[in-house]
Amino acid sequence: MPQLEVVTGRAPEALHELPGPDAIFVGGGLTTVGVIDRCWKSLRPGGSIVANAVTLEGERMLTGIRERCGGGLVRIEIAHAEPIGSFEAWRAQLPVVQWSVRKERA
Repeated sequence: MPQLEVVTGRAPEALHELPGPDAIFVGGGLTTVGVIDRCWKSLRPGGSIVANAVTLEGERMLTGIRERCGGGLVRIEIAHAEPIGSFEAWRAQLPVVQWSVRKERA
């Protein structure tokens, strides 16, 4: 069974004192200067990054980093059934664009 150590904090500052991680999840803050580049640089070869965006600006960041680093993009859309008067209808939530990539081994 793999050992898992969850480290919470603000990237890229949270990465400074840590050894290179095997996996990174970025759940927000993509438009903060240097976040994705620092995450990519600190990631060990063979490691994975998954990053989510809900804004157009974040989506543009993910598209750009995918062009440089590879990986795939997925758009996830969810709707919940909610009442409208005496009926129900689907209420869409914000779509999430997700980029995932595995860094090649040296």
